Amino acid sequence: MTLRLLLLTGIIAFVSPLFAQTSSPAAAPSLEQRVVDLEAYVTNSPRGVDAGSASSSNISTPGPSYNAWMMTCAALVLFMTLPGLALFYGGLVRAKNVLSVLAQCLGIAGLVTILWWAVGYSLVFSRGCPFIGGLKFSFLHGVDARPNADYSYWVSQNVFAMYQLMFAIITPALIIGAIAERMKFAAVLVFVVLWMFLVYFPIAHMVWGIDGWMNGVWNPKAKITAIDFAGGTVVHMSSGWSALVLCVLLGHRLGFRKEIMAPHSMVLCMVGTGLLWVGWYGFNAGSALAPDGIAANAFTTTTLATAVASFTWAMLEYALRGKPSVLGFCSGAVAGLVVITPACGYVGPSGAVTIGIAAGIVPFFACTKLKNWLGYDDALDTFGIHAVGGTLGAFLTGIFATASVNPNLSLSSTGSLNPIWPSSPPR
Repeated sequence: MTLRLLLLTGIIAFVSPLFAQTSSPAAAPSLEQRVVDLEAYVTNSPRGVDAGSASSSNISTPGPSYNAWMMTCAALVLFMTLPGLALFYGGLVRAKNVLSVLAQCLGIAGLVTILWWAVGYSLVFSRGCPFIGGLKFSFLHGVDARPNADYSYWVSQNVFAMYQLMFAIITPALIIGAIAERMKFAAVLVFVVLWMFLVYFPIAHMVWGIDGWMNGVWNPKAKITAIDFAGGTVVHMSSGWSALVLCVLLGHRLGFRKEIMAPHSMVLCMVGTGLLWVGWYGFNAGSALAPDGIAANAFTTTTLATAVASFTWAMLEYALRGKPSVLGFCSGAVAGLVVITPACGYVGPSGAVTIGIAAGIVPFFACTKLKNWLGYDDALDTFGIHAVGGTLGAFLTGIFATASVNPNLSLSSTGSLNPIWPSSPPR
């Protein structure tokens, strides 16, 4: 009997602490914590945990509206390449080369996706050195539905990675325009692999990486305080200047300046331009990484600059050649999109109109005069529009950017750019 009592006492003593631990419910967040969570969600700012607070958040998941916005924008940016850029370039080349351009765009999309999955995303957006990221996210390891607070507090990191993939796809595809009709498919693929590792991944990390050498907005230790909202440097300058080098190395097309090499279908070119314009809203407004006021401003400035540049280019043709052309309207629209890209989230409407006028004038003369003076064979004017336009946009961003449009910009006494809001980086 005594043995049974001792055994029963031991069981009760062992089970009681476990019961006490499992039966007491966790303390519910206070009303104040719930309001803070809601305010953080609405204003795209950090939750208590993200900001280093000891208080827990009642919202532990990414923001549904943020993910919906970014997935839509990612689809729009892919839409720029497939089919936008493919049709735009396809209409500008001669009929016999249309399928080769389409195949190159599709091949680049597949190849870059594989590189991005393997190491590309990690080399650009993981912490490393100022010039290149590390391998923390190689093979997208750890890239799941949880946000990466280095870049966004509310967007799932896997959605962010796919959004950035679309930028990585279109950038080398732009280079195809300069060397169209003279490079074999296998050679294009080899070039793209080398170029992504030697040019795109390092530049993208330096400008957009949280510890990048030129991330003038979000890295207080940046040596060059560049601001590039949506890819003027990373996408357009890198592809445009590389295109010039490549087309000079390859030399002229057979029959260059000896036979007519006019576009075979302005209808395809016009359709491609329209698709690029629509997709570019995901490119520019989406770079805010939130459906907020900065995205709304980028949407507005993109529209204004593009329309003004398209009209300006065509009116220059009207004045100098006696009539405007569909190609002029299309080229001006693309030039406007390129030049406003680095500035769209930093400038106001009047700045956008001024940028649009410059985008219709400077690339026009680069494509019609500079190319003839220097004698290079830039088949589809990739250098004239993307390199010249991207460089112009970078300079004009520095002139017209204002903290009244994007409070993440603040000029200190030393002239360096620093964030003044605790919001997630809109680049």
